[in-house]
Amino acid sequence: MKKIVFSLLLGLCALGTQAQTLKQQGISAEQIVPEGWEHKEAEGDLNKDGVSDLVVLAKPNFKENMMTRDDGYEYNFNPYILAIYFGQEDGNYQQWKQYEDLFEPDSEWSSVDVGINITERGTLNISPDFFASAGTYGTSQTTYTYRFQNGDFYLIGMESTEMSRNTGEMTTVSENYLTWKRQTIEDNAFEEVKKKETWSKMEKKPLKKLGEEGLE
Repeated sequence: MKKIVFSLLLGLCALGTQAQTLKQQGISAEQIVPEGWEHKEAEGDLNKDGVSDLVVLAKPNFKENMMTRDDGYEYNFNPYILAIYFGQEDGNYQQWKQYEDLFEPDSEWSSVDVGINITERGTLNISPDFFASAGTYGTSQTTYTYRFQNGDFYLIGMESTEMSRNTGEMTTVSENYLTWKRQTIEDNAFEEVKKKETWSKMEKKPLKKLGEEGLE
């Protein structure tokens, strides 16, 4: 009987932990994000209604996805959660949509640091930076630009820079999904070299919605 009760208590504790989530409504990111979660935020008018909107990027602290190293350093392998809130006339932010599978979680040897911002034009920039401490010399920084139109957020541009930490070789690719043109620049972070710039046309395709695929 004691074992059954103990098992039930463990189950309830786990359920309580996983029950933590972003609130559907609030007046600030601090009110929306559960206590103890890391988070970033960006404000701006995304849907062009004259009211400021809010984007929250949060990382939960569920213990089952945490690991402590021998030296005491604690890894957080919980994946990021991105949520978009539209501003209301009463001052509250109401959640429009939440995304939980946009980014790969960190591992012991690699990590992704994600930045977010809303431009003056009301576009949403999401910038995941990849870093690996083993297995590759490569690092990458990518910015995805989304615009709210036709009732959803559509990818209208992307800029990605890849660099080799041992040679300094860099390649930056910028793609515009409104003009369907691609710019490629080859450079070096360690040496003065002549930049090589090329332009190419891209095949026109339907614009992708935010959440249709992961962001790397």
